[in-house]
Amino acid sequence: MQTYRAHPDVSVLSDCLEVPGLGFLPVNAFVIHAAEPVVVDTGLGLPDRDFIAGLAKVMDPADVRWIWLTHPDRDHTGGLFTLLNAAPRARVVTTFLGAGIMSCEHPLPMDRVYLLNPGQELDAGDRRLAGFRPPLFDNPATVGIFDSSTGICLSSDCFGAPLPSPELATARSSAAVSAADLRAGQLLWATVDSPWVQNVDPARFAASFQPLRDFAPAAVLSTHLPPLDGDIGAPVDTLLAAPGADPFTGPDQAALEAMLREFAPRGAPDAERIAGARASAGGASG
Repeated sequence: MQTYRAHPDVSVLSDCLEVPGLGFLPVNAFVIHAAEPVVVDTGLGLPDRDFIAGLAKVMDPADVRWIWLTHPDRDHTGGLFTLLNAAPRARVVTTFLGAGIMSCEHPLPMDRVYLLNPGQELDAGDRRLAGFRPPLFDNPATVGIFDSSTGICLSSDCFGAPLPSPELATARSSAAVSAADLRAGQLLWATVDSPWVQNVDPARFAASFQPLRDFAPAAVLSTHLPPLDGDIGAPVDTLLAAPGADPFTGPDQAALEAMLREFAPRGAPDAERIAGARASAGGASG
């Protein structure tokens, strides 16, 4: 995990995940260095990730006061419970639905939950952070953040894109990505992560960007993209085209077995190679 400052008041905890057939997906978490520090999302929960160690590079985890989960998907909650242990004064900012979803696997301590809906604000001591519903989302509990003190918008999954390499996925600015790769990746991610967008009225979808336009962010920090700095007109125009984009269709069983054959030892019969690859995959996941 790399760490850097996207703004004097905002640190990025930058990671990525290879998604076969799509590319390398950025997976970012953030720290808003407010008077009452706010951690936004808690990264991946894979065995080789240590979110607390990454967080400790930018602040003492014990000083965290708020853990704002933009939504309760596993790529946003990986370090949640270790952080709750490390930060005894921290409370989890989520929605009623978000708390319910997370409690299906590991009950949240409800005395440490702070429920906040789009349109409401969190007092972080020296600033108020406004919750809003991003135009694109994959989870109904999603709440992004407007920080008027910095001009930064934290958009959760919205504006995300799988990128061609891990170096691009963990770059410190989206300016490192070519305009063509950025547009293609954002349209692909929109159809993968928010397939409902192809069933919406384009005019109503366009209107959902108005809060973002009104805020006029100096930068947009997405969980799944390097920071977007300055004018976001081109990325917004890209997302406005999502209702007319080709739908995403993932690999089927035949494609999966073809991939398994690629992982199996050469020279073995197909059935043996597939069985061996499955066994290897099972051992690796245990």
